[in-house]
Amino acid sequence: MTVTMEGPYFDELAVGQVFDGAPGVTLTAGHAATHQAIVGDRLRLPLDADLCRDVTGVGPLAHPALVWDVAIGQSTLVTHHVKANLFYRGLAFRRMPVIGDTLRTSTEVVALRQNRAKPGRRPTGLAVLRITTVDQAGLPVLDFWRCAMMPLRDPEALTGHDADLDSVGVAAADADLVEAVGGVLEGWRLDRFRDRTAGRHFSDVAEGERWLVGGGDVVSSAPELARLTLNVAQVHHDVRAAEGSRRLVYGGHTIGLALSQVARALPNLVTVVAWHGCDHVGPVHEGDTLSSEVVVERRQALPGEGGLVHLRSLVRATGGGEPRDVLDWRFVAVLA
Repeated sequence: MTVTMEGPYFDELAVGQVFDGAPGVTLTAGHAATHQAIVGDRLRLPLDADLCRDVTGVGPLAHPALVWDVAIGQSTLVTHHVKANLFYRGLAFRRMPVIGDTLRTSTEVVALRQNRAKPGRRPTGLAVLRITTVDQAGLPVLDFWRCAMMPLRDPEALTGHDADLDSVGVAAADADLVEAVGGVLEGWRLDRFRDRTAGRHFSDVAEGERWLVGGGDVVSSAPELARLTLNVAQVHHDVRAAEGSRRLVYGGHTIGLALSQVARALPNLVTVVAWHGCDHVGPVHEGDTLSSEVVVERRQALPGEGGLVHLRSLVRATGGGEPRDVLDWRFVAVLA
């Protein structure tokens, strides 16, 4: 007997299911270097071990994009057949891992909605997943929601799933966010970061500032990033699953390049601590060139030193046709 090894389809999911069988990943310097080569990490603390130890007391820190890329990749046990990721919401760090920490992720199905059938297209549904990542000691690292569009195995199935997805994964209030960040950054000396890095810091940035990041970044090594982060979604590896002539790029790849461009606009970005949300508004393919606009939506002072900047990254892709919008990412970063 031959058995096909594959993940579930939409009509095989049920609210409350938990998937926790992905291998744990111990973050290494090799992971960090490969990730940097693909998405161009530019945050100072993961790159500069001496500065990192001076500011945080530990180190070297893992780049936050490497951490969330691994967590998302581990969650793809559920989404082997995914056709698109629509959004991420409410991502928040509970602690900032260092190189040598091990990440383990569980993924819970929290809401399901079957889409209206469209003539000539395979029926699909939307699955909202809550993704929880801990370290080797069981301490929380990440918690967030992800919405995946998945096909049905049985094209005639009527699942009855009709959840309201608008209220899933609402971001924390600003006051709660400041309190949470205080725990994540406990013991950090942001004054030392400010003293050791020339250029603009929290007090120099104003709400409403906007930057067009000069030049673009080509999307390369897309399957390699998916493999590095344990992402088994077929659309990133197998052109047949993508239902087109080109594989789709892993969403974390687009977000990572967007963050690299944000760090060119704000070179003294300390770290990213949370996302309000991230919408994939268009597909990205390997070989596309991404460019972005960055907006400061608001500022919040932290008790003692530095503050939070609520940023919005709007990313466009060129390649294979007219420029198109592909990403709308609203997130929260720390400046000293």
